[in-house]
Amino acid sequence: MKVCMMTSVYALGEDDRNGSFLVECNRYMTERGYRVEVFAPSYEGRENHSVQGVPVYRFRYFFKRFENLTHFQGAPNRIRNPLYLFVAGFYILSGLVQAIGFCRRGNYDVIHVHWPFPHGIWGYFAAMAHRTPIVLTFHGAELLLSKKFPFVAYFIRHAVRHAQALICNSNYTAGQLAALTGVPVASIHVIPFGATVEIKPVEKNRAKPVKDVLYVGRLIERKGVGYLLNAWTDIVKHTQARLHIVGDGDKAAEWKALAQTLGIEASVSFHGVVTNEELEQLYREADVFVLPSIVDSRGDTEGLGIVLVEALAYLTPVVACDVGGISDVIRDGETGLLVPQRDAKALTDAVLKVLENPELAERLVNAGAAHARTYFDWRRIIDALSNVYGSVTREKS
Repeated sequence: MKVCMMTSVYALGEDDRNGSFLVECNRYMTERGYRVEVFAPSYEGRENHSVQGVPVYRFRYFFKRFENLTHFQGAPNRIRNPLYLFVAGFYILSGLVQAIGFCRRGNYDVIHVHWPFPHGIWGYFAAMAHRTPIVLTFHGAELLLSKKFPFVAYFIRHAVRHAQALICNSNYTAGQLAALTGVPVASIHVIPFGATVEIKPVEKNRAKPVKDVLYVGRLIERKGVGYLLNAWTDIVKHTQARLHIVGDGDKAAEWKALAQTLGIEASVSFHGVVTNEELEQLYREADVFVLPSIVDSRGDTEGLGIVLVEALAYLTPVVACDVGGISDVIRDGETGLLVPQRDAKALTDAVLKVLENPELAERLVNAGAAHARTYFDWRRIIDALSNVYGSVTREKS
């Protein structure tokens, strides 16, 4: 079966972590015998290439200097600048025209669209032009936009009516989509994405004198790293520890300045974007992984929080805020600890509780790893995707 994946974000190279869960998904799909090709926007002039043997077609949509609407900060953050609203128009129109031609040349059995607004526009017309089944996967960001812009809500309802299958990355996202469109939750496939690494045996030295606490993700408002930094001022008063922050985004400079203002810069390392090998080493050394996500000023939050699965894969206990789809991954007191959002004191207490209680840490990671092996196992996930693809192609025939 030949599948066209349409997405706004996909790895720019072998070591790039943008859309890493899509890369991993396609690797497993290829091993199952699927022929997957990716249709994605260029980034600052990036030409066609391949990642792990999967062809990636990069369509151009603007001048190279401003061709950065996607990746890293993400379009919802970029369009706060009015210039990028103008760029977004070219993005949608260029993507539409080139998607139709791309699908005509590819003769695909299924078109699978991620983030259906605005990419469902491309998928809809390409599918109509070539009578190809279309599958839509919602990750949450497009549902946020629908709350702010009525035309987005209208389009999503239209796209849902014409799709052969709907997928959401979490029960939280599925509930939002059902509320917006009136589609029964039972008819929505909830298929998460697994860890980008295999679960590996890791020997953690929980008795080491200086503890390592890790955050991995974009440095944008909804990640809530500012609350973790405020919590860190109290954490380091009670234990010797170092905070490792991995990632980049439009809040990077602000949060680095906050660390200096709080007087904690000596125990906080901003690593920026790292290689897969460097990230693996950070996971292996981490004593606690923290995801302090919030519902941001635009109403955006975590659709799932896939980095939590990666942390569990490295047997790292997790502390996270109870927002969005995080509770699909972390069951409080069982596979990790959940705390209220925007509560630095609660973050402090939870992190110290794990650091100071090795037995609790072991119990959490053992249960968390078992959860990851089942619910987030790539074999189960690819089985579910295969069932969806099989059902829509049978309907076509």
